[in-house]
Amino acid sequence: MNLPLNTIAMLHTVPGLVPDMEAKAKDAVPGLRVMHYVDESLLHDTIALGTTPGHVRRRLVNYARYAEESGAQALLVTCSSIGEAATAATDFVSIPVLRIDAPMAKQAVLTGERIGVLATLSATLGPTTRLVQDSAKEQNKKPTINPRIVGGAFDALRAGDRGKHDSLVLAAFSELAGECDVVVLAQASMARVLNETLVSPDGPTVLASPDSGVAQLSSLFPSKDS
Repeated sequence: MNLPLNTIAMLHTVPGLVPDMEAKAKDAVPGLRVMHYVDESLLHDTIALGTTPGHVRRRLVNYARYAEESGAQALLVTCSSIGEAATAATDFVSIPVLRIDAPMAKQAVLTGERIGVLATLSATLGPTTRLVQDSAKEQNKKPTINPRIVGGAFDALRAGDRGKHDSLVLAAFSELAGECDVVVLAQASMARVLNETLVSPDGPTVLASPDSGVAQLSSLFPSKDS
């Protein structure tokens, strides 16, 4: 198989993320080839059980193996709800299996002592909160972490009502902002409301996963000029 030297795979549970994530990846690593796997059932089954079930973990391992066998040098998992399964999959392949939200969690701990975690799914809130806690332990810090669910927002997005989704996220953010130095938007699908949360210069720092999550790819493919 003749693939370009710089090739990665992405695993998505939301089809609409594909174009934007590919564009971000190619901006981070010029000339990069991106292979996409899209499997909505991974998220659907995780939501149904409130946690990542065994069969989802096994399928994620299979996707990691597909990526490796196809010549990809890494697999980036863009769904935070199955992030812990992505971490576990690293034991079964020789390529990195990256969580899109890992850099965001590290940055949150570096940014402030009061961290808000905002999610539209309880299945995401738990994994992202634990990721922030793990990042804090790695950095020998003990921040106050305030997790918050945005009720009804995910259902609105799934029904195609992006306006309602965004207004619910912004309302929840406004309630949480005064209690935090930094607010983490747990899901990549929430990232587009980022600009609207930055209207107040006195507000908390707001972090979303897509940009920093994709930026970690650049460390896998150092520039020839460096």
